[in-house]
Amino acid sequence: MPSRSIRWGLLSTARINERLIPAFRSVARSELLAVASSRGQEHAEHYAAQWQIPRAHGSYEALLADPQVDAIYLSLPNALHAPWAIRAAAAGKHILCEKPLALSAAEVDHMAEAAQRHGVLLQEAVMMRYHPQTLQLRQRLSGGAIGEVRLIRGTFTFPLERPGDIRLDPALGGGSIWDLGSYPVSFTRAMLGAEPIEVQGWQVAGQGGVDLSFAGQLHFAGGALAQFFSSFQAVPQAEVDLIGSAGAIHLDLPYLNKVGVDSQVRLSRLRPARATGTFGDASSQMEEEVLTYPLVNAYQDEVEAVVACLLEGAAPLVPLADSRGNIAALEALCISAREGRVVRL
Repeated sequence: MPSRSIRWGLLSTARINERLIPAFRSVARSELLAVASSRGQEHAEHYAAQWQIPRAHGSYEALLADPQVDAIYLSLPNALHAPWAIRAAAAGKHILCEKPLALSAAEVDHMAEAAQRHGVLLQEAVMMRYHPQTLQLRQRLSGGAIGEVRLIRGTFTFPLERPGDIRLDPALGGGSIWDLGSYPVSFTRAMLGAEPIEVQGWQVAGQGGVDLSFAGQLHFAGGALAQFFSSFQAVPQAEVDLIGSAGAIHLDLPYLNKVGVDSQVRLSRLRPARATGTFGDASSQMEEEVLTYPLVNAYQDEVEAVVACLLEGAAPLVPLADSRGNIAALEALCISAREGRVVRL
């Protein structure tokens, strides 16, 4: 690496940048150097002035040709992730690519091959996977915190009412499952440390053909089941419940997308010496523990993890094989919804 800090370039002026810009600046050995806009030099310079970014490029190609940029944050629409990640890799730039990494497992394979061939890091920017809440909960589950996991149930919804929003454009990889559903699917796989063996999905499609609401089920080899619901047609909801043989967990902020807000994890477990009786559903048989994570900033955790990979040789917290597994599951769910059948992976 030619510098003692990672110099970042923003490949687009998408709104999600507003969450990452403070993180790039607050992480040690990280510097936000440049931004590129496909709308031309004037728009790039206006954006750079607004966010106090030193360099502005009027095209994505110009950013990739900038020798001072070490890594890019790729925040383009979903359908453009693969082609621009491959081009960035060919230009020798490391890539932090917004989730979902791609729209098919085949695309992920092409991206991974390009990254390997050109010796650059490719990481998926699924910020919840880098936060201590997610990492520590996975450790607790592995240690039997709620016994055998039987069911994971996740919801992520909000009303999307902006005409022309790219998330409603099928040509750009729109749909609630790719924007919102990818979170509970990724969370479930992370908690179980496994890939589903079969999935089934149902969708409510809008006029453009993308799903406005999506419900899915995943079945894992160990017997665990998962259910999720994502929607652009419902009031804001973002919750996850895990139900096990010896306890349950509720997360009020599972996807960690609200910067500066405390998150809580509630663990309920069967008491070690519970009395036997006719009914086994009494709340008195349970004991509770609440874990609080103050002032969440999973975006900063994400940038810190990538910088550690690049400057310290740390192992990626979300390996490409993991990202590929998530895309394969989402792809199978979409096929199931279109064709009305269970899809085996």
